[in-house]
This record gives sequence, C-alpha cells and structure tokens, in this order.
Amino acid sequence: MMKKILLATLFTASLGAVATPAAAAVDVFVQVAPPAPRYEYVPAPRHGYTWTPGYWDWRGQRHVWVSGRWMRDRPGHYYNHARWEERDGGWYMRRGGWERGDRDGDGVPNRYDRAPDNPRRY
Repeated sequence: MMKKILLATLFTASLGAVATPAAAAVDVFVQVAPPAPRYEYVPAPRHGYTWTPGYWDWRGQRHVWVSGRWMRDRPGHYYNHARWEERDGGWYMRRGGWERGDRDGDGVPNRYDRAPDNPRRY
C-alpha cells in the first residue's frame, strides 16, 4: 500500500515538472482592438538575417509594444510576421514564426513565387 502511495505521489509531482509550451505558442483573442502600429526605424539589411517588425502584444489586461528585431535566417523557411485580425466580434492575434516553403531562400514563399527554384532572381 505504501508503495502505491509513494508512486502516486511521485507521478503527481512529475506532472508539475513537465515543460509547457512557450508563451509565443499561445493564441490570443481579446475584445480590445490593438492601437495603430508604431513607426520603427529599420536598420540597414544584414546578410543572413531577417527583420521582424514590431507589433502590439497582449499581456495581462493591455496591449504592450514589442520592438522589431533581427532574426537569423533559416534556410528553406520564411518569417510570417505577427499580426492582429478582426473576427467574431473581437481581435485574434496570429503570432509570428518561421514557416517552411521557400526552397530558393529568396524570401518569397513558394506559393507566391513565380520562380521558386531560382535563388538569383531579383
């Protein structure tokens, strides 16, 4: 009997130690529209990096501005920027993140690229 109680206690304690997904993975749906985007100075392009523009994030009970930043490129991926969409009587935030689908690495997703296998197309 004591073994069962000990095992049950260890199992319950281990559930608290399980890693939860990062906050970036959580969907946000609020009734309050985000403010207008802020103007940001975009630094000169950096080879091997993608500029991700700033956006309004929902933290607690209010919108908070998150400044833009450089992110290291990921071959075969493109960055889908964070954005707010109005629907169902409220505002839904689509978090930014890397997505597959840029075979030639020119920054244009394959579904929009007229020449998806030509890395030298300008």
